[in-house]
Amino acid sequence: MKRAAFYVRVSTVEQHPESQLRELREYAQRRGLNVAQEHEYVDHGFGGSKARRPALDRMLEDARRRCFDVLVVWSCDRLARSTKHFFQCLEELDCCNVQFVSLREAFDTSGALGRAFLGIVAVMGEMERALLIERVRSGMARARAEGRQIGRARLDVNREQVVLDRRSGMSLTQVAKKHGISRASVCRLMKEASTTPDAPISAFVGNAQEHASAAGAAQ
Repeated sequence: MKRAAFYVRVSTVEQHPESQLRELREYAQRRGLNVAQEHEYVDHGFGGSKARRPALDRMLEDARRRCFDVLVVWSCDRLARSTKHFFQCLEELDCCNVQFVSLREAFDTSGALGRAFLGIVAVMGEMERALLIERVRSGMARARAEGRQIGRARLDVNREQVVLDRRSGMSLTQVAKKHGISRASVCRLMKEASTTPDAPISAFVGNAQEHASAAGAAQ
């Protein structure tokens, strides 16, 4: 006997999810599906446009843990209103080997038509990702052409002094506060210095010696 789960959603608190649950239970009884009470996921008073809903999140998490084999909904729009979110949910359920059934649309991913539809969903998702990558690359090329900064701005800080302060025994917090940067930036500068440990420090020490010599000559 297959383990099944129900997902039910009503948009307002005045609406009652019981009418949907009744039809879902009748369907499960006819098909011989076993539905535990904890696998009846109900979002009461949540619109379909919201991608994050308490019961929906719990249902998807249980699907990842393989707690059930079939998800049954009264209608596809109970799961999601937007096409993009609906496709995302279907793709995640398919990755978890969970069959999806919608009563009103008579849609079942275990059949040939349902599998074909999932193939279309995968193709559409791949096309959307490719278009997104193309748009990002085009935007970055335009920004470079206009002379704008791409990525993280370079730190306006004396990097050699940061490394020296840290190596002198000052804590991460102390160095960060002294130079007005984050602890993560201090760690990054230390890591960069460790790849070429001699060049930055020796350059700094050389400059310091030159300043000292000049000061002695002036005296």
